[in-house]
Amino acid sequence: MAKLPISLSVCAYDRTAALFDGRVSIEGCDVNAVALEPEESFHRAFKYREFDVTELSLSSHTLSTARGDAHYVGIPAFVSRLFRHSSLYIRSDRGIKRPEDLKGKTIGLPEYQMTANVWLRGILADEYGVQPRDIKWRNGGLEEPGRGERTPIKLPDDVELVSVPANRNLSDMLEKGEIDGLISARAPSCFLRGAPNIDRMWHNYWEVEEAYFRKTKIFPVMHIIGVRRSLAEQHPWLPVSIFKAFIKAKELCMHELGQIGHLSTSLPWSVAEYERLQRVMGHDFWSYGFEANHHVLDTLARYSHEQGLSVRRLPVEEMFWPATHDLSKI
Repeated sequence: MAKLPISLSVCAYDRTAALFDGRVSIEGCDVNAVALEPEESFHRAFKYREFDVTELSLSSHTLSTARGDAHYVGIPAFVSRLFRHSSLYIRSDRGIKRPEDLKGKTIGLPEYQMTANVWLRGILADEYGVQPRDIKWRNGGLEEPGRGERTPIKLPDDVELVSVPANRNLSDMLEKGEIDGLISARAPSCFLRGAPNIDRMWHNYWEVEEAYFRKTKIFPVMHIIGVRRSLAEQHPWLPVSIFKAFIKAKELCMHELGQIGHLSTSLPWSVAEYERLQRVMGHDFWSYGFEANHHVLDTLARYSHEQGLSVRRLPVEEMFWPATHDLSKI
């Protein structure tokens, strides 16, 4: 019986490496895999639906699923997770000493609906009382002009969102003082160059993020894996086969991270940090699966709805192909 040919687009993370180097295959499939930066995968998936299996923005997937026009079904393989306190950059000459000082300020972001931005706005609201309506938002390209929202959004009337001029980028505007701060998953070039008066909101962001996890038990999910809906409906076995492959690839990655005889990374004390993270966050701190992450996913769904992005508060169950909710056990 011939294998099903499928195309796959996902970033070359350590937890996906085994899918590229051949150590892990997707049962029943002949895979043509390409390693792309997440932004490119998202753009090509949401605009042109080029790939059969692709890395997806959790926020964009939530919005499209809630609207009923999603062309991909989700698989709970969370290939990208990140605490986002590190993503808030500020002008240090604007009197911003604590998160509450962001009220009334003008803050840029590449896309309002980006998962990183949904998480950080939710954290600002829950932890510091700063609501989206308290800030003047400006969206546009981080380094290149002309970036727009990946999926259509309609915000509440009390939230101000204005696109920056078509010939401008946010990093340059932050450096020139035309905005007071910036939320960005990627560090802006002005910060990396050490431009004057550009800083992070939290210098010790890793300590703030660990304290946030200890309090909430949330390790934010950024990206999931999506399967073309028409393909999943035609081959109902496919989503689970893909899910199992991503689980196996992650297990190999975590095994390698714990090997002290020969380091899998170029960080001298990576094994010590891996062991510390297991003590702080639990043995399977980078967990995949529906049940183990229900509280994390439900929080993102709440934030999306509260921020006026999702047309309804999406039940977590609807985010993923049903058969991936409960894998067989031996």
